[in-house]
Amino acid sequence: MTDQDFLKTVDDVERLLRTVSVIIKKRGREILADFGITPPQISALLTLIQNGDLTIGELGEKMYLACSTATDLVDRMERNGLVARERDTNDRRVIRLRVLERGHQMLGEVMQARRKYLSGVLERVSREETSSMVVALDHLAELMTQEEVTPS
Repeated sequence: MTDQDFLKTVDDVERLLRTVSVIIKKRGREILADFGITPPQISALLTLIQNGDLTIGELGEKMYLACSTATDLVDRMERNGLVARERDTNDRRVIRLRVLERGHQMLGEVMQARRKYLSGVLERVSREETSSMVVALDHLAELMTQEEVTPS
């Protein structure tokens, strides 16, 4: 592959990833609207479940939110019965966020709806192509994750 061909391939990959990302984001927002939950709320649930009980400050940091924005987000989630504020068992001054059963259930239902949508799309793709996509995307994600951990 020539340098020119490689640059064209890079352009194609970037364009295709951007297109898929936009479509998934749009469809994801439609799915969330069906469940009455916002994109930041679902992101917060995912962050809390992946990282365990965090403080509001830690959640805001992981989501790149200002403290006041994170507090407003948590207030809404608490009112909707998705999370609860609880005192830390080791330091009673610290308040941690715990995902409630309703939050776990909501996340599970949203993810199931997202998988159903993707399944409908992938049904029109051969099993071999689907397997190749998984291998290629897994490799790309691995390389990009390594880049995030150890930037050059």
